[in-house]
Amino acid sequence: MKLMKQLLAMATIAFATAAQAAPAAPATEAPDVLVKRISQDVLDTAKTDKAIQAGDIKRVTELVETKILPYVDFQRMTALAAGRFWRDATPDQQQQLSAEFRTLLIYTYSGALSQVRNETVEFKPLRADPSDTDVEVRSQVNMPRGEPVPLNYRVSKTPTGWKIYDINVLGAWLVETYKSSFASEISKGGIDGLIKTLQAKNKALANRPAPKAK
Repeated sequence: MKLMKQLLAMATIAFATAAQAAPAAPATEAPDVLVKRISQDVLDTAKTDKAIQAGDIKRVTELVETKILPYVDFQRMTALAAGRFWRDATPDQQQQLSAEFRTLLIYTYSGALSQVRNETVEFKPLRADPSDTDVEVRSQVNMPRGEPVPLNYRVSKTPTGWKIYDINVLGAWLVETYKSSFASEISKGGIDGLIKTLQAKNKALANRPAPKAK
């Protein structure tokens, strides 16, 4: 569980961003180049920033919003996780759901992100045609101990450049993982029920003690 959370922290922290407009990456930047640059930037910062290593939520949020936000289609990820129920949600519900999901990801993985130390990421050759608009960028996380762990990204081409919208850790896509739990909550209490559940989780996570830096 600790390993999974740490790997997810390295990847999904990229999604813990507000669904709002932001400058995009250069339209000419290749998808694998984009993901590699973002991953390395986040890892380098996490390894050296004392506040992040201490589990400072504010600093983690700043890292995400300044270094990752422009390159993630977070609303698409939330919509995919909500599945068919997203279309039935009002604009206000969609906004609330996106905001609570953002907060959940930040709280859930900030502690794991603070434990990043000697991990490195190695990227595989991109298998895609120049005309493709939806590709998978493959990489592996090299751990200090144990076998490398596959870590892949789904990236789509938008009018403003390539954007990440899903990740795969150990064979499990993040969107699909949340999709089942979202559907379960919606079946019990609708979109509002899911929002309330996320709000309760976020409140509990906000009140937990900060992890101790190692």
